[in-house]
This record gives sequence, C-alpha cells and structure tokens, in this order.
Amino acid sequence: MAAEHPFKEVLTSLPKPGGGEFGKFYSLPALNDPRIDKLPYSIRILLESAVRNCDNFQVKKEDVEKIIDWENTSPKQVEIPFKPARVLLQDFTGVPAVVDLACMRDAMNKLGSDTSKINPLVPVDLVIDHSVQVDVTRSENAVQENMELEFRRNKERFSFLKWGSSAFHNMLVVPPGSGIVHQVNLEYLGRVVFNTNGTLYPDSVVGTDSHTTMIDGLGVAGWGVGGIEAEAAMLGQPMSMVLPGVVGFKLSGKLRNGVTATDLVLTVTQMLRKHGVVGKFVEFYGDGMGELSLADRATIANMSPEYGATMGFFPVDHVTLQYLKLTGRSDETMAMIESYLRANKMFVDYKEPQQERVYSSYLELNLAEVEPCVSGPKRPHDRVPLKEMKADWNSCLNNKVGFKGFAVPKEALEKVAKFSFDGKPAELKHGSVVIAAITSCTNTSNPSVMLGAGLVAKKACELGLQVKPWIKTSLAPGSGVVTKYLLQSGLQEYLNKQGFHIVGYGCTTCIGNSGELDESVASAISENDIIAAAVLSGNRNFEGRVHALTRANYLASPPLVVAYALASTVDIDFDKEPIGTGKDGKSIFFKDIWPSTEEVAEAVQSSVLPDMFRSTYQAITKGNPMWNQLQVPSSILYTWDPNSTYIHEPPYFKNMTMEPPGVHGVKDAYCLLNFGDSITTDHISPAGSIHKDSPAAKFLLDRGVERKDFNSYGSRRGNDEVMARGTFANIRLVNKLLNGEVGPKTIHVPTGEKLYVFDAAMRYKDAGHDTIVLAGAEYGSGSSRDWAAKGPMLLGVKAVIAKSFERIHRSNLVGLGIIPLCFKSGEDADTLGLTGHERYTIDLPNKISDIRPGQDVTVTTDNGKSFTCTVRFDTEVELAYFNNGGILPYVIRNLIKQ
Repeated sequence: MAAEHPFKEVLTSLPKPGGGEFGKFYSLPALNDPRIDKLPYSIRILLESAVRNCDNFQVKKEDVEKIIDWENTSPKQVEIPFKPARVLLQDFTGVPAVVDLACMRDAMNKLGSDTSKINPLVPVDLVIDHSVQVDVTRSENAVQENMELEFRRNKERFSFLKWGSSAFHNMLVVPPGSGIVHQVNLEYLGRVVFNTNGTLYPDSVVGTDSHTTMIDGLGVAGWGVGGIEAEAAMLGQPMSMVLPGVVGFKLSGKLRNGVTATDLVLTVTQMLRKHGVVGKFVEFYGDGMGELSLADRATIANMSPEYGATMGFFPVDHVTLQYLKLTGRSDETMAMIESYLRANKMFVDYKEPQQERVYSSYLELNLAEVEPCVSGPKRPHDRVPLKEMKADWNSCLNNKVGFKGFAVPKEALEKVAKFSFDGKPAELKHGSVVIAAITSCTNTSNPSVMLGAGLVAKKACELGLQVKPWIKTSLAPGSGVVTKYLLQSGLQEYLNKQGFHIVGYGCTTCIGNSGELDESVASAISENDIIAAAVLSGNRNFEGRVHALTRANYLASPPLVVAYALASTVDIDFDKEPIGTGKDGKSIFFKDIWPSTEEVAEAVQSSVLPDMFRSTYQAITKGNPMWNQLQVPSSILYTWDPNSTYIHEPPYFKNMTMEPPGVHGVKDAYCLLNFGDSITTDHISPAGSIHKDSPAAKFLLDRGVERKDFNSYGSRRGNDEVMARGTFANIRLVNKLLNGEVGPKTIHVPTGEKLYVFDAAMRYKDAGHDTIVLAGAEYGSGSSRDWAAKGPMLLGVKAVIAKSFERIHRSNLVGLGIIPLCFKSGEDADTLGLTGHERYTIDLPNKISDIRPGQDVTVTTDNGKSFTCTVRFDTEVELAYFNNGGILPYVIRNLIKQ
C-alpha cells in the first residue's frame, strides 16, 4: 500500500472560468510560508517539484525546507534532489540513451520479467538534430543535396532511432530535417505547464545539449546535463544538484534604432562573464522586459553556457502568452497555463505592483546603452563595439599570440595572396572573410534578426553590391517556420542572390560543420599564412572550432554577417569606409544597407504568422520521404547486428542477476593514468574526428570501414567498442606516467611498455587486474558527458582518487559503479609520494549498511604506504546505486520488484 503523500493537504483544485476544473495542483501559497513570496521564480519551480515528488526517500521533507529557506541555504552549497518534468535528447546523445533502454529490455527478458516495464517514466522528446555538414552551399537544391549526404552517412543511426520511436512509449521522436533541437523545443515541444492525469505542474526540462537553455526564454526551467543524468531522469530517478545562487538581472529602457538582439546578448554575455555566474541561475526582471520579444529572450537564454550560468531564466508574463498564441498553442491550453501560474504565484504581471524578490547578487542594464557589436576573434565573451572593430582587429594582428592576438610580423601585415577563382583573379589579405554563415539556434529562432538579414541583402542587391563568389556563404534556419516567413516577406530571393541559400535545418558552422573551403581559397590561405576570418551568427568561436583555416572567428548578428560578407573583410570601419561600389559608381556605406528598427518590425508583423507554426508542426512528426522510407523492425526487443560499427550491444548487463552485487572495495589495482589538475571531460571523452593511428581507427579498418567513412566519435556514440577505444584518446592528455610526454598513451606498469591507453587497459583486464586513476583538482570539469564515465568503466577502472571532482562527473562515476575518492585537504599524489607505479587496495566495509555518505576509508599500496581518503558517495540514493553496480541495474531491479 502506497504511503500517504507528505504534502497531500496542499493539493488544490484549479477551477475553469466557465465551470468545472482544469485539474489539481500542489499549491505553494497553501504552504502558508512568507519566505516563498521572496523566492526567485526559478527557485519556485524547484520547490514545486520537491513538494509534488516528496516521498521521504528520493525527495525528503527536509529537502523542501532547504528550498523554502533558499536565502539562507544557497550560500552553503547544500545539495537537493530535482525531478524535471521531461527530458530532451538530440540524436548524438539520444542514440546511447536508446541503446541503454534496449539493453535494459534485454536484461529484463533474460531475467524472465515483463520487458514492457522498460519505458521512459517521464516524457522524452528526442529531436534528430542532424548536424548538417555544409558541403553544398550556393545552390537552389542545397537542402536536398546536403540532406541526402546526411542520410547516406547516418542511415543506420537514423534507422535505430526510428525503431526506438515505436518500441518505447512516452518517447516522441522528431525526424531529421525538422530543425535545430532547441528551436523545435521553443516553438513546439515546450508545454510551459503540464497536465498529467489531472495533475498540473510547471514544465521543466533537462537536455543533453548545453543550449537546452533556450527554453528558459519561454519561462520553462531547462539546462543541459550529461547523458547518464538524463537517462536517470527519464527513468524516474532524481538528479542531485547544488541549490544554486540566483543573480537578479534588472533590465530597463529600450534598444536604440538599428541595435539587434544579438548586440544585446553579446553585451549581456560579457557582463555576466565578468560578474561570475558559473553554477548559478540568472533571472531577468524589470521594466525593460516588456521591450523584449520572446525571441529576444530566447536568444539571451540560449547563450547561458557562454556566460557560464546553469540557466538564464525569464518568468512567464504577457509576452510569453502572446508567443504561445503566435506559435499555435490552443486557447484552452493558454487559459490553463495562465490560470495555473497565477494561482501558484509563478506568473509575472507587470501591470500589478511587484513583490520585491531576494537575489544572491544584482546586475542592471539600461537597454538604451547597448550598441552594435561583434565578439571575437577567439571567444564569445570578447565583445568588440562595431565602431572599434577596425582598431581592435589591427591590434589583434600585432598582439602576442593569445585570445586577442596573432603576432603577425610587421613585414607581413600588408601581405596579399593572389589566386585564381573560377578562372578570374582574386585576392586575400589578413582579415579577409572566407566563411559567412547565418547559423545556430541562438539567432535563427529570432525573426527580427533573420528578416533583418534579408533586408540587408535586399538593399545591397538594389544598390548593386554583391558578395564575392569565393566567400563560403550559408543559411541554416532552426526550423521550417523561418523558411516560410522569409518566403512570405519576399526576402529569401535576395538572400539567395547574395549566396545565402538555405543549406539545411540543423547545426552547421557553429559546431565546426563548415565543410571544406574551395581548394584555391584553402591553398591561398595556407601557402601565404593568411589570418582568414569567418563571420557567423553562432554562439561559439573557440580556436579551431569553426574551420581549421579560419584563425579569426567573429560572432555577429545575421544582418551583420551579410554586411561583413559584402565588405569581404573584418578590417573595415563601417562608419567611415565604404563597403563597396554600387552600380552607379558611387560608394556604398553601411548606413545605406542597414534597416531601421521600424522596417524590421514591419517585416516581422506582416510575415510571421501563426499558421506558419501550425502547418510546420502539424507535418513535423509525419517525417519526410527519406525518413519514411527507412525500413525498421516492429519488435519490442532490438535485433543487434554484431557487425555494425554504429550500433552495438554494450556489456553493461552481462551476467546480471536479481541479487545486487553489493559493495566492494578494490584489491591490488594498477594505476592506469596519473593526472594533475583540471583534467576535463574533453580529455576523457571520445570527441571529434577519429585519428588515423588510434585504436578506434584500427578497429574500424579491421572491419572494412574506409578512412573516408570514419565519420566522428559523436556519430558512433551508439557503439561501445569504438567509444571505449576513444576514451582518454585526446592528443593533449598529460599523464605523469609518461614523464611530461603529451598524448593518448600510458605505461603498462608490469612490463614498462608504452601503450595506447585502451591497449594498456585491455592488457590489465585480460590478466584479471583492476585499475584506478589518480587525479588532481577539478577532475571531470567541462561539459558533462556520459562517455566520460562510461568509457573508464568499460576500460576496467574501478576507482578514481582525486583532489576534487566536478559535481556532475562525480555523480556519473557513481552511476556507472566507479568509486570516487578524495584525498584529504592538503594532500595529493605528489605530497604522498605516489608515482602511479604502486598497486592500490581500497578497503570498503562489506555491507551497504556499514557505509555512510562521505565517510573516511583507508587506501594502502604494495610498497607500504597508507593514507586516508573520503569516499564520495554523497547521498543514500548514490549508495543504493553503487550497491547495485550502477544506476541502470538499480532501476531494473526496482522495476522487477514492482
């Protein structure tokens, strides 16, 4: 018999205006606690979730009290459990999640239990956000040609996900070619308020991509997490998180004429980076909120990873409701959303007196002070006012090598690289633009900047300006809605004339999928050591990310991307220098092609229509011809192909029994790797291209895969054999066992041989030896990736002993059955005289009941050293995971018991 809900007394009916009720909800006002009125809106969402999900095991009454007392508890770094309303997956991380679900079904089947129990327990939205490699650009058929290439490369992955869409309930799969995951989430998937079996509650989401935060512009609390956390959440497990501080960001005033949302977001990003918001929520408020469209808010929210916050949150208000209406949500849904949020004190009505809320710290920006700008040349928060761009660029050329420097010798500053393009003379200089891309979820969800780009293209065409043919131009909208309003406005025609044909619907240049430059352009850059530039409406421009040959990469609004493409260089003062010469021989300046705020607003008003959203998303789940032609089995269990190099059954549940394996220490383990500080998940996780000499490359070649078909680690995330070989394969890995040598190798201690990490790990495994990893501070910082924990587990790593851990990575290690241990304060491997050539024994109690979170344990080595560490199982739930050998076996055993 189910236990009584600890907060049943606050379950309240929400009446409909015309009679009847929308449903019932857990009322925060009914808690009758004055502290709640002062809470930031973002914290109220965490509170509601804790109240509704309270069971006094996963979520306890004291957790609810911690959140209510946020003003006092948040500075103390207390941990709380959080259960999001849904999970958002994109295909790279969606594949391993579906692989794990399929494996769990197989395990249930082998244990003779009901396999239908393995389904997501919370709604899962999986968007096949296929990353479009920009191979075909200046072509009316670019979308189709690029799409065909993507299906040819990734057919097996797409087929597997299509099987998953019918094999699992509570999982919506949006087919490839529909758009960027975050824009689809904003325009279509975001519920704002759920009504599940008559219970109302706020929409909240964790996603496997860092830019899940776009949805915060819609008043839906969302942020990116690692794949293991996402899988746990979709199987009903709580996420452990530090109760965050909240930075209150007050907006006032109004943007000046000609200033774009991108200019605003680059300004906000710089301010918040300077303030320091890592691990915090940012919540926006103030009179200026009414001046920001929902799309503007989404643009700011989407850049949360770039300014370092967990999320940048905009509470629901009248602007949110207008956007929901525009995007085709029904009147009844809108009425339910507004009624619920008002009743539960989660709606902001700026027409009413505002209750003063408490924040951890405060920032303020007058929108009228924002000026046109770009960011670069190597980081998103290095903002440069447009009027200072020429001077800043020239200082970058002269400065020593760094984030703002290229150290070009004085005698090479004026170098000109002459070459032939399509039989005609061409030339490049330092600062010449060779890539101009309207790309990324940050900007392509915003009609004002997309239509602004079209207006720039139109004015330029009318004046006789033309983008140089060797500049690689592309336009990748985040959803089909953008195409509809660009066509409706008549502006797509002009974008096409300037080379900005639509190349696909998905992530492109922003994540490095620029495609190759023309060979003549590439040679001119390489042979003359030209500092070539890319200008993109993206959110990331770190060195080497956009293209190997563009050493200067600037983030800019879509209309500025077109302007810089027309100018063909970033070495220009738009205020004083002409962009080019018009058809009448007169000089054309920036002001001649730049649209006014009124022109843009008029284009938005007349071109962005609710029917466009309705028709786009009515068709979205019907797929497209290539998706619909994929033949997949209808079986509930997946038929694994042992020869597949994309989808493979991992050994997570091999020989699994109904009884948990129990707690276990480590005996006589060898040290696989000995690290210093700041080893990130980028060092651990397989990512990017597959190096031709790596164990993963050898594996693929042995199975008949040609080098041209290696694809990337990301595309092969569903194959554990490839991914295990790519773990610790980063070429910049610094391992103390190699005495200062950098690279993806280690020493096999028994023989002294230098081997690839994978080969050494298999040598230990085959001999029956456990391994551990020694590390310094902040082990596992960076993007929280599931394979940063899955990979070491598959290599046979049983424990990691570090000075400190990044929070999510530590919990992911526990979720995979790896023991995280911390050296005592002031101690580390060096101070203790550990070289990594010892063998390590970690003594844990034999019974789960004898272990408590954060207790001390003794580690001994075979050469007589002994030291004390803190075992980092931080909660009772984590102990239960470890007792079961990991989070997924724990879930299986619990489901079988039900």
